[in-house]
Amino acid sequence: MEALVSIITPTYNSEKFIRASIASLLSQTYTNWEMIIVDDCSTDSTKSIIEEYKAKDSRIIFYQLQKNSGPGIARNQAVHLAKGRYIAFLDSDDLWKPEKLQRQMEFLTVNNLPFTFSFYECIDEDGKPLNLIIEAPLKLHYWQLFFCNFVGNLTGIYDTNYFGKIPISSIRKRQDWMVWLTVLKKVKTAKPIPESLAFYRVRKNSISSSKWKLIQHNFTVYRQFHQFNVFVSLCCMMGFLFTQLLIKPRFSKKLKSSI
Repeated sequence: MEALVSIITPTYNSEKFIRASIASLLSQTYTNWEMIIVDDCSTDSTKSIIEEYKAKDSRIIFYQLQKNSGPGIARNQAVHLAKGRYIAFLDSDDLWKPEKLQRQMEFLTVNNLPFTFSFYECIDEDGKPLNLIIEAPLKLHYWQLFFCNFVGNLTGIYDTNYFGKIPISSIRKRQDWMVWLTVLKKVKTAKPIPESLAFYRVRKNSISSSKWKLIQHNFTVYRQFHQFNVFVSLCCMMGFLFTQLLIKPRFSKKLKSSI
């Protein structure tokens, strides 16, 4: 029998994208999943759209926070509600390819792994391809991840029998990176599926669209998550900038094909 996979989806004013995200999950060839959507007090039609899908498919679980608290709190609530052995993440503006879960679950089983991730492609706010695929080292070590988040949040999946339920930080940004650092600290290395299985939506206000924001939020991770002092955090940032400028671009490739 297929193991249950819990998909964690925080939402906030996601009316423009949430339908496509849910539809990409409904098209999965792997069917034993639950989608736990936790809404952070949206003021648009996000809630009614989710309830529309929830009424049609019992695998969709909806919970709304009492006050706006940030995506970390929303993700944590979803993890708390999760019943699956495996935890995966799909933000409300991203998309999965139909074979995503099937390929990853087979990969985990065949290789006897508690965690894996995959490559992914980038699209713009309107869903148009940017013809860019983001790859990662085929054997990812903790210290590589320490200086650069090679794991796309929309691709990671882990086994709670091995890790337990990993708590999500309340720090507003880079929560996924902290989860994967927790994972790699335990397993030391991780193997991705070397193919693109998802689409990441690059939005105008996203961290990935602003290098300065990325620097700020990464410094916060070194200071608050790792609890380093200012000097050590600045040294870590030097390593991060080196990796970001000289190493990570080697794992971004232009594509000729489109969605």
